[in-house]
Amino acid sequence: MFKPYFARFAAYNIWANGKLYDAAADVPAADLTRDVGAFFGSLSGTLNHMIVADRVWLRRFLGDGPEESQLNRIITHDLAELRTLRNTEDSRISGFIGSRSEADLAGTFSYRNIAGHAFEQPLSETLAHFFNHHTHHRGQAHGILTHLTGKAPELDLLYYIRDLEG
Repeated sequence: MFKPYFARFAAYNIWANGKLYDAAADVPAADLTRDVGAFFGSLSGTLNHMIVADRVWLRRFLGDGPEESQLNRIITHDLAELRTLRNTEDSRISGFIGSRSEADLAGTFSYRNIAGHAFEQPLSETLAHFFNHHTHHRGQAHGILTHLTGKAPELDLLYYIRDLEG
């Protein structure tokens, strides 16, 4: 029962991130890095964090991929490069979910956080956190876009579901 649920969230992530990056394309380059008081400062800082955090979690899940140690690291301020990196991580997320069995998803997961502390918890709860983290920071990016441009796309899950059905 977990697999369809998390597969839907992986697909929703791709859809929502695509809409977010489409809207960000309308932001002047100088405004992408402008500190607007968000947790990661700017739209670019927030988008970078989302990629870095995905790399951290995917390395834990898959055991490979780029190694990250600073959640506020700026990989690049170039939006086209960020979008390419975003697409790569979204593909890795979908691949991870697709490669897991129901038993895997219902099992436990062990990892170490960036500070080196060991944890073991249900994989399903970890994935719920992982996808919730996306929603949280997309919401921040949405607020930044609204601040910078006066508009931002509808990113709610229900809009994604309606797009699928429509």
